[in-house]
Amino acid sequence: MFFRPGYLNLTFMSHQHHHDHENLSDSRLVVAIILNLLLSLAEAVGGILGGSLSLVADAVHNFNDCASLFIALVARRVSRRQADEFRTFGYRRAEVIGALINLTALILVSIYLIYEAITRYFQPQVIHGWMVIGIAAIALFVDVATVLLLRVLGKSNLNVRAAALHNLSDALASVAVIIVGVGVLVWDLNLLDVVVTLIIAGYILWQSFDMLQLTMGILMESVPAGLKIQDLQAELANVADVIDVHHIHVWQVDEHHRIFEAHVVIAVADFHEMESIKNEMKRILNDSFEISHSTLEFEIQGHASAHDTALIPKH
Repeated sequence: MFFRPGYLNLTFMSHQHHHDHENLSDSRLVVAIILNLLLSLAEAVGGILGGSLSLVADAVHNFNDCASLFIALVARRVSRRQADEFRTFGYRRAEVIGALINLTALILVSIYLIYEAITRYFQPQVIHGWMVIGIAAIALFVDVATVLLLRVLGKSNLNVRAAALHNLSDALASVAVIIVGVGVLVWDLNLLDVVVTLIIAGYILWQSFDMLQLTMGILMESVPAGLKIQDLQAELANVADVIDVHHIHVWQVDEHHRIFEAHVVIAVADFHEMESIKNEMKRILNDSFEISHSTLEFEIQGHASAHDTALIPKH
């Protein structure tokens, strides 16, 4: 065996760059966790002293953000583990599970905020406007900083995107809390505190259920969003010497890795021609449908087993 030093050096540098990028991403999550933990404590104290339910609500939500960011960090680390005898697909779905936990927590927090808002409507309290405005302004700064820290990473990562959603909704909530403070100071509108809390909770629920649909689709091994089985089947059936494609299964291991398997009936029995058909089908799957891992079981026309024809429905 002959080694190419240049190749080895390039491979090492690429591998090192990958790990450096991962470490940088993890560092961003750690910084975001610390910022949000400090903010949660400040908002909780300020909300209690200032009598603002919307500020306490934001504090609870921010504390939930700390937990969500921590879950995202742990899930990222677990997802990097290599496949083994127990997890032959690896641990990539750890991040999807992390997203599910975060989104479920968001929904529960939203329901709690709605309950607190209704309670506050019947039992109003005095709100100290200036204190509310000051702490909410600090919260807004921290929330925007956190979103910016996670923005690039979240574009390609459902787990981090779910965590960043917490902070984006918090930034909007902080703006709303500032409006509450101004309303109390200028017009003495204490009821605005209840209204804003309900708006914050409704927004969180709307965003959470939208992302939850994608998360549950992956965990339930649904067909990836935007992919139609009929289109995929028709394109594969157009390959030369392919008679039929059936017993089709398409699912996702995580947000970016799609898996495909199918039975393919062909009109030739020559091994080399069979390899040519397989390579062409894999190219189509990869180029047209972003499916990089596929398993194709070939059947020669007229030789499909009775078990296959009896038990496997055609799509």
